[in-house]
Order: sequence, then C-alpha cells, then structure tokens
Amino acid sequence: MLETIEVETAAKPNAAVIWLHGLGADGHDFEPIVPEIVQRSERAWRFVFPNAPVRPVTINGGMAMRAWYDIRGFDRTAVEDVAGFRDTDALVRQLIAREGERGIAANRIVLAGFSQGGAVSLYTMPRLPEALAGVMALSCYLPGQASFGAERASANNATPIFMAHGQGDNVLPLNLGILSRDFLKTHGYAVEWHDYPMAHAVCAAEIADIRKFLFRVLP
Repeated sequence: MLETIEVETAAKPNAAVIWLHGLGADGHDFEPIVPEIVQRSERAWRFVFPNAPVRPVTINGGMAMRAWYDIRGFDRTAVEDVAGFRDTDALVRQLIAREGERGIAANRIVLAGFSQGGAVSLYTMPRLPEALAGVMALSCYLPGQASFGAERASANNATPIFMAHGQGDNVLPLNLGILSRDFLKTHGYAVEWHDYPMAHAVCAAEIADIRKFLFRVLP
C-alpha cells in the first residue's frame, strides 16, 4: 500500500478524492488547496494524497525521484513505460479498494491527478471494472492508447471527466491535452474541458472550476 497524506473535511467522510501528484513532487503538493475547494464541515470528504514510489527517471539522467512511471523520451505517447503504468494502476486500485473497506464505494470516489498523476488517472479510468464518481485530469495526456481498445472496460463509459490545461504549458504542450480530449470524446466519454492562461501549473480560476465539478459529481 502506498504511503498517503489524508485530509478529512468533516467526521465520517462519505466521499473521497484520490489525488496523484506530478513527477518529483509528493503527497503534500496539493494538500494546501483543500480549504480552497471545500471548507471544513461544508462536505464530509476525504482527500487522499499518495506518495509515488521512488524510481529512476530516464529523461532526468536516471536520477531517482518520486515518479508514477518512467519517462523514456520527450514524446510521451510514443515511448511509454507500459510496465510502470500497469504497476501504478495496481497501486491505485488498492487505494480505491481501501476506501471501499472504509465505507466509501467507488461511485463516491473521484480519481484525480496532475501531470504524471493525471496521466495515471486517465490510464486507470477506462480499465477499471468499477464506476467512479468522476475523474480530474490536470495538465496531462492520455497514455496507453495502443492497448486502449483491448483493455477498455465499460464501467466508466459515462463517468464525468474534468480536463484542464495551461495555454502556455512548456512541459506538456496544450496540444497533447487537446488530442487526448478529442480521443476520449471520439470514444464516447463526457469530457469537460478547460484551458487557462498559465504554464504547467494550477491557477485560482482552475481551482474554482474544480470545486464546481466536485460539488456536482459528489452531491
């Protein structure tokens, strides 16, 4: 089981947001914005921020850091760490199962992530045999397209997807997000798309839109 940082906004949470950080960050990365999304006692939600395993990352000269998968080249979609995605997918499923053991079913869980974490969220969602309440994919892209058709499950065909991207993102260019959005829409998914005048980051307007999305899918 992954190490996690957890924030509960009220006693006895009835919903959960599992939020995966980006490359080289950790579970504390998005912890400070919880009060901007939901105030204490406004909703009884549990935010779960897992720490990625430490592993060598090829494009960073093999330096070991927290990463959900290896990045082998700058073309994110052509050179993929398939084994890394599968391993992380299994770890995410463990977190979802643990919430079930704590009384929160999958349909009351939002799977979220930024950058690498967002890519993992989009990898897991179509392959998961249980329906989620929603998915938030921030400043990322859809990996695993080569195996998408063979591995796709139907449980999340109607799951709402929130995608957001910076117009000036020089780490994962906006077009990567747009192509991923269009791929998902072509395959019938309901994608709510937002782009903002920012780089590879999160901005106040995006946080406000995240709040609206979460309040809608976790009523």
